[in-house]
Amino acid sequence: MRGGQALGRQFGWLWGAYAVSAVGTWLAFDAFSLIAVIVLHAGATEVAVLSAAGLAVGAAVATPLGPWMEFRRKRPVMMCMDLVRCGMLLTIPVAFALGSLTFVQLLVVSIVVGAADISFTAASGAFVKSLLPPEDLLAANARFEATQWTATILGPPLGGVAMGVFGPVMTVVANAVSFLLSAAGIRAIGGTETHPVRSGPAPAGGLLEGWRYILAHPTLRPMFFNTVLYNALIMVSLPLLAVLMVGDLGFAAWQYGLAFSVPSIGGLIGSRLARRLVPRFGERRVLLVSGMLRACWPIGLAFVGPGTAGLVLVMAVELGVIVSCAVFNPVYSTIRLRQTDSGRVARTLSAWSVTGKATAAGMTALWGLLAGLTGPRAAIAVAGVLVLATPLLLPRRIAGSPEMALPSVDEAA
Repeated sequence: MRGGQALGRQFGWLWGAYAVSAVGTWLAFDAFSLIAVIVLHAGATEVAVLSAAGLAVGAAVATPLGPWMEFRRKRPVMMCMDLVRCGMLLTIPVAFALGSLTFVQLLVVSIVVGAADISFTAASGAFVKSLLPPEDLLAANARFEATQWTATILGPPLGGVAMGVFGPVMTVVANAVSFLLSAAGIRAIGGTETHPVRSGPAPAGGLLEGWRYILAHPTLRPMFFNTVLYNALIMVSLPLLAVLMVGDLGFAAWQYGLAFSVPSIGGLIGSRLARRLVPRFGERRVLLVSGMLRACWPIGLAFVGPGTAGLVLVMAVELGVIVSCAVFNPVYSTIRLRQTDSGRVARTLSAWSVTGKATAAGMTALWGLLAGLTGPRAAIAVAGVLVLATPLLLPRRIAGSPEMALPSVDEAA
């Protein structure tokens, strides 16, 4: 790593842009669902449709964008996606002020913003790989991870206060402004970004090339199946846990929020641990151990009971999940970037994100049906049991990549 200022001025602007957009996103956490309930008086079915369709259709819309951006400069793509998200979000407070906000508009905005999220993530991954040398990727991903968890800790409580004081659409306005500031930060990076050059004919099959590449790669393939399945199984449990805690067990809404905001501190702990564990134990071992540890915790959510003991149990389980994931995520992201050919990063990350969001949407709908038949506790238990099997999908070796010589703990700090 390059000294105390670590990753340089250009990365500093990128990191700042990421931080401001992450804070805006978490300020507006679940804002669409809350607006649908508070303003449009939507029922549970409509809210579920809003969540699932936004993920699934947004993923479908993003599918052709991966090949489109592969051979374009990534900074303009990132700024464009930020501005698209800003513009679409601002239509909501405008419509609200005019008294013309509809459920269909919320759905359309959710889809477009979801597609832009996927495209921005893919372009930013490719840009980070071109901006930094391989030995700095872990430190960069650890910083992104720590920033994400900091925003998770601060955003939802502040967003709840802002919504209560200023009205139901204020957090959407804040999120839109955060994307505008993010675009300004990315523009301030400066420098000259090399235009990607095709080494052969245009790839056939569009984003299918991204999936083919992942499935043919001995390291990316198991990581792909592991992370897509794990993330989807975690996602399906969250709405069911809300029903179980708030509906069945009588917890107050603030207690439910507290059960998730306090353990998010574990994200800061885990992201710093990753930078210290990898130099000592190596990427492969840290990936495997943290991947196994993060799978052991979710089954505990099926045993939550009423009162203080139940609240403490949820916090303990979430803390274990978050610390383990915050160690796993930067290591996995670093390996994924390093293992992906430079000319395929955008397509590969787009294919990864599209699959993840579509799988989460489909499984969320499926688990909703399962919970209707068995109850939320049983459905959470089924998800927890399946999560226990996900470490079997982790790669047992990192193909073509011996353990990197990473900076010492003092340098990484």
